[in-house]
Amino acid sequence: MTTTAEHLRNTLDGRWRDVKNRMREELSKPVFKPHYTPNTVIARTKVAEQMKIMAAQGAAEDGFKKEHGGNGDVGAAITQIEMLAMSDLSLMVKAGVQWGLFGGAIENLGTERHHQKYVKKIIDLDIVGCFAMTETGHGSDVQSLETTATYDPQTQEFVIDSPTRTARKDYIGGAAETARVAAVFAQLITPDGVGHGVHCFIVPIRNDEGNDLPGVTTSDCHYKGGLPGVDNGRIQFDHVRIPRENLLNKYADVAPDGTYSSPIENPSRRFFTMLGTLVRGRVTVGGSAAAAARVALDIATRYALQRKQFHDPNDGEVLIMDYLVHQRRLLPLIAKSYALQFAQNELVAKCHDLQSAEEPDPEEQRELEARAAGLKAANTWHATRAIQEAREACGGAGYMAENRLIALKADTDVFTTFEGDNHVLTQLVAKELLTAYADDIKSMSPVEWVRFAANFAGERVLKRTAAETIIQTILDTRQDNEEEGSLFNRGTQMKMFEDREEYMISTVARRLQGKSKEMSEFDAFNAVQDHVLHAAQAHIDRIILEAFVAGIDACEDEEARKILNMVCDLYALSVIDEDRAWFMEHRFLSTERAKAVTRGVNERCRNLRPYAEVLVDGFGIPEQLRYAEMLHPENIPDADEQTEKDAISAGTIEPK
Repeated sequence: MTTTAEHLRNTLDGRWRDVKNRMREELSKPVFKPHYTPNTVIARTKVAEQMKIMAAQGAAEDGFKKEHGGNGDVGAAITQIEMLAMSDLSLMVKAGVQWGLFGGAIENLGTERHHQKYVKKIIDLDIVGCFAMTETGHGSDVQSLETTATYDPQTQEFVIDSPTRTARKDYIGGAAETARVAAVFAQLITPDGVGHGVHCFIVPIRNDEGNDLPGVTTSDCHYKGGLPGVDNGRIQFDHVRIPRENLLNKYADVAPDGTYSSPIENPSRRFFTMLGTLVRGRVTVGGSAAAAARVALDIATRYALQRKQFHDPNDGEVLIMDYLVHQRRLLPLIAKSYALQFAQNELVAKCHDLQSAEEPDPEEQRELEARAAGLKAANTWHATRAIQEAREACGGAGYMAENRLIALKADTDVFTTFEGDNHVLTQLVAKELLTAYADDIKSMSPVEWVRFAANFAGERVLKRTAAETIIQTILDTRQDNEEEGSLFNRGTQMKMFEDREEYMISTVARRLQGKSKEMSEFDAFNAVQDHVLHAAQAHIDRIILEAFVAGIDACEDEEARKILNMVCDLYALSVIDEDRAWFMEHRFLSTERAKAVTRGVNERCRNLRPYAEVLVDGFGIPEQLRYAEMLHPENIPDADEQTEKDAISAGTIEPK
């Protein structure tokens, strides 16, 4: 008989449920048991061995098309890498770089000659690569990268060069030790001296013995805030020559005589079309951060269900999960984890469908990119907050490496800035919103964008997720009265989310219109940035809520659906509570109704307290991956045993 927790897990797992269950079995094997070590040599060696095991079992095949030697299951490929995050985020990043970024660049930006030569070897780890985009001087502004690729028609070669100190490729995963080849993003320059913007090139950087090739200088970033198993490094090029054929030429090519051609005339649109094909990495990073957050919340919740602190006059010491303040710390974060996973499921499905299509719809592709940007920011910010709260909720025990939380905290820290800085990504969401998904906005400078948004923002039509029919039915049956009870009405909650988004976007548009008449377009853009970010956040919150509603509708078990409805209430009311000042300032909430929101959060926390363990069971994290010593007091050695263990670790006595 299926338990309530299993129904929750099946609903939360979504379309690639079978893939997740298969990964749970694999990750329960001893070789994938999490083991924290700051020793980069040990951590890198361990990850390299795990990668070989995965490759031997065909783990990478889903991510590549059948005609290139893969299985063509994009959703399964994303799901597998997300699941790795529950074991070791270093492994997740290494797999993501090799098969997602490096392999994805060659498959999505290259043509048949590249597919035949490289893809199967990338799948099998016969070629280990890295993704050399970020430079010391430019990360978010990829269009301004300084590395050059100048074509020489005499030898039919590109000359790859780092002309400045800030052109050095920096923080590149795999560049320090393991990568033999790099997918290098550089400014393509033809013999006439004309620059054609950033393109991607295949550049060998090491020989089979691991030594730098002539003209290539690599170095090691060494210790970082986390991810000790990832060999981040730097690469500098000194007039390195590569064959003309090493240009990944799906969107642009250079003839033997140096003539440049592209099916996309506009250089900026060409650039963003190229980057758009690499959206899978952004989807994966967000999902992986969310998986790490669920592990942390699982551990912290189980600890709160066995840790006692302070006395009740009647019943002895009290479980810390029975305190409302502890419920308020953990349960809203668990609710948000559920909400984000439902939104991530929809995003993965959309990415799979578009990347599996013969000719994806350009508008849908732009929507995917905006959705991926927004959810990457939401997921990674949530992970940072949730893991920190989980650590604090476990007190001193949470600070011990053996209890997993500090590694999760350290390893996910960088997720808020790699694959796109979260503030930049949130602005990208706002650009899409304010310009009604206009075809030309990607090619606009901030100045041009302000001019466009000021004129056309009023034409925007609210776009819903896949659950449009369900949501419209809920909205049609909403309660609009001012009674406290209506805050638990889903239609009322959704209307509040929608009203906030619509009001913010129209206000930003009006501000842009006004500011652009009295100051330069750049100053106008700068003056409304805080409002732009807030409007985008409101949009992201709304699509997450819609995804949650669709997820509940797909749940087949009545008891599980009842619990999910309470969890959804807690998510919705927590979002309103956190932005309560805005709702009150703009008269969407009266003072009394704002107090009712807080009472509603407290009520849902109390109602969900009996289901705390069921909720984290619903995350479906294998025992081995959420194992923390503090959850198993029977394994804690007594003082004499601990002294002996310390002495063995120090090497002063031999183990028996």
